[in-house]
Amino acid sequence: MLSTGCVPSRMKGDLMKHPLRLLCLMSLSLLNLPLPAAAQTYPNRPVRIVAPFPAGGGLDLVSRALGQRLSTALGQSIIIDNRSGADGMIGTEQVAKAAPDGYTLLISSTGPMVINPALNIKMPYDTLRNFAPITLVVVQPLCLVVHPSLPVKSVKELIALAKAKPGQLNYGSGGIGNGAHLAGEIFRTITSIDIVHVPYKGAAPAVVDLLAGQVQMMLNSIPVMLPFIKSAKLRALAVGADKRMAILPEVPTMRESGIAKFDANSWYGFFAPAGTPKEIVSRLNYESAKILRSQEMRDFMSPQGAEAIGDSPEEFSAHIRSELAKWAQAVKTAGVRPH
Repeated sequence: MLSTGCVPSRMKGDLMKHPLRLLCLMSLSLLNLPLPAAAQTYPNRPVRIVAPFPAGGGLDLVSRALGQRLSTALGQSIIIDNRSGADGMIGTEQVAKAAPDGYTLLISSTGPMVINPALNIKMPYDTLRNFAPITLVVVQPLCLVVHPSLPVKSVKELIALAKAKPGQLNYGSGGIGNGAHLAGEIFRTITSIDIVHVPYKGAAPAVVDLLAGQVQMMLNSIPVMLPFIKSAKLRALAVGADKRMAILPEVPTMRESGIAKFDANSWYGFFAPAGTPKEIVSRLNYESAKILRSQEMRDFMSPQGAEAIGDSPEEFSAHIRSELAKWAQAVKTAGVRPH
């Protein structure tokens, strides 16, 4: 509580009789307090942002775009450090164990942060306890595509065909427990259809077999599918976004297609190690959100089939909790046993 020692004695009795006046005096005094030292001096040296996937991929591209602009905003160099391995868990773990001083940060994705915890009994980090969420960077909706030989041109027709031929339609993914597999299970569950999952060792061979008609459908990120959609080698039926994507304006959303409950998108998020001073997290959030909400960044993300977000740490934290619960349920529905 604020001491009244600095208040003239003739005013003390009056203030104690009027708590509201005392509260106002306290508020004015707090406004005059200097900012914590960490916030005043941060950053005074280069900042490292770990991207836990190889250079050249989608996460790396977004990390560098944000890092370049954040460097200008903070007045310090931003180093993007690609630390790949174990489906993103190696680099993510390094940040979880880093000093919470704002100089080692993380841009990670759906897999390492919310899907892997449901697939692994022993995780090298805890998403909720080991990280301080800064902001949701981008959301990348998944696109439902089918081979052109399949006689359907809408989600409604696909569901009708699957119900007419239970167990005869296949969907491919890059492996058991990955995002495309679990998204397929979410789609299967909410539409009450019987389709068969065909796992591959990576997304590339799954797409190759989809193009050859060995599997009939797939849910995957737009950038992966876009060249084949544009060349009519694959037919896009819907995107899992709230609104149509500028890059595929002719493709309806799942909601427009009558699947209002479908929510299985990929995203990238910005994190600091848990224990990082709130003032530093707030500064990073303010600068990052301003960048992400700019028209320049929205235009940059759009060709990648992604939507720039830039929300608050509290909103991002709530999103993470919701995602952890959703993907844990998807893993259970898919019958995948954590290992």
